[in-house]
Amino acid sequence: MGQTRVDLLHLLEDLRDAYPGSLEETILSEIVANSLDSGARHVSLLTDPPEKRLLVVDDGSGMVRRSLARYHDIAASSKKRGQSIGFAGVGIKLGLLVCESVLTETRRDKSHVATRWHLATRHKAPWSWVAPPGWISEHGTGVSLTLKNALSPLLDTGFIESAIRNHFAALLGSAFDDILGPRYPDGVRFRVNDHWLEKEDAPVERCSPIAVRLARKRKPSAVGYVLRTDAQQDDEHRGLAISTMGKVIRRGWDWLGITPPEPEHVGGIIEAPGLAECLTLNKADFIRSGARGMTYLAYRKSIQETLFPLFSEWGNVANEKEVSRRRKARPLERDLEVVLVDLADSFPLLGTLVERRAGGQRRLPVGRAEGADLGSGHATAPPPASSAEAGESRPDASDAAEPPSARPPVVPPPAPTNPRSGRKRPARYSLNIQFEERDESDDVSRLVESTVWVNTVHPAYRRAAASRAEGYHLAIAVGMALAPLAAEPGKTHEFVTAFLARWGQSADKEKRARKLETRRVTSSGTKQGAREPKH
Repeated sequence: MGQTRVDLLHLLEDLRDAYPGSLEETILSEIVANSLDSGARHVSLLTDPPEKRLLVVDDGSGMVRRSLARYHDIAASSKKRGQSIGFAGVGIKLGLLVCESVLTETRRDKSHVATRWHLATRHKAPWSWVAPPGWISEHGTGVSLTLKNALSPLLDTGFIESAIRNHFAALLGSAFDDILGPRYPDGVRFRVNDHWLEKEDAPVERCSPIAVRLARKRKPSAVGYVLRTDAQQDDEHRGLAISTMGKVIRRGWDWLGITPPEPEHVGGIIEAPGLAECLTLNKADFIRSGARGMTYLAYRKSIQETLFPLFSEWGNVANEKEVSRRRKARPLERDLEVVLVDLADSFPLLGTLVERRAGGQRRLPVGRAEGADLGSGHATAPPPASSAEAGESRPDASDAAEPPSARPPVVPPPAPTNPRSGRKRPARYSLNIQFEERDESDDVSRLVESTVWVNTVHPAYRRAAASRAEGYHLAIAVGMALAPLAAEPGKTHEFVTAFLARWGQSADKEKRARKLETRRVTSSGTKQGAREPKH
């Protein structure tokens, strides 16, 4: 019989690269996340630098003997989607990369067992049953990491406390007690050595609370706050964090698609427990396709609509230069609706931006035209009247795809219907174009999720603005940003050429349509004038 061989070391290294943070930070956050999934109310982290050891003990439900044996399998997990934030004990598995050994003790009911585990070769990670050390008194799980490096950050108390506060900020803020109450009725407390981490609330005078309601529900589906400071915030707190079940998944402004004025001075966090079902396999990001992706995009759309009036008050809309840029970008955004659909057949990799709707109609799940009706039962976060009055000066907020109802349907909803004629009204979708100043980058533009960010300090943009050719520069910038995604490495030039050709054709079609419309209106006006009696 043959035998399948797995390069275990390579597999673990690929798993490590799937997370955005450092390896030590990933190990720590995943171990704590697994403790929370087990229902723990107290999580203790104890360091022993002389012994190069970190011990994490919780009072969760623990495991029985069979579950502990499966816990050593790389792809094994008993967790259900939407009910957990850890990933199959990945923190323990990644610990094999930096540890001499991993000792795990667990106790549940009458089962009280322990194992020792280590990475012996590239292809083998043997484990064995050992006598329980006695860390667990009644129930729970304890994990001891014996590290290879005596200077590892996992032995630094300051690093551990900072990582816990950054990754589980919602559990350490009283503003989230109500929304996290059903998940953690008794709360969660963390202890680092002999020090209990106390809750830290942002200053009220600088905070703007956020409450997002989906499908017209009374209770908020997501709550949080935005904090604006005079001094620049450090990298760990800069940007808006999105958290689910107490764990921060993303942080920054790229995931949201809109940016406040002076983004380096703004931070905050939003907790949305319902997004747990939209997490990717490694729980480090959110799915953006299918029914679960529509749920995530619905949350994102509602958060955008909630924050836009606030950012407008801070001066985001009052910037005349930004308004002028947005006015020049809007025609190109309209053309993208047609251009991307036409190019999808020639460049299959562009299919990540183009989906086929039931009935053969295509749609772009990356944006939505202004004024489109969400319909009853869809995710909404009604903005104040001031946001509707922004008019031409409102920056398009990287709109998400058409949001679903509170319970995401398997089949996408039909196109909106014209209330007068009863006929289906074509929905409009498009990418979004935003502007940024990136002195440290030589890139003309970049694609972040559903937004093309154009670098306004690039010499080419300044030259185009001086010669009043910004529209053509934007078309080239969008084509260059989409090329790495749409085409294979050797065909990016072909894609940019095809993109510009289709863009030019769409502009010609729009001019012809305007002429026909003008002739029709003129002809209609002449006929009506002929019927008028002479005086």
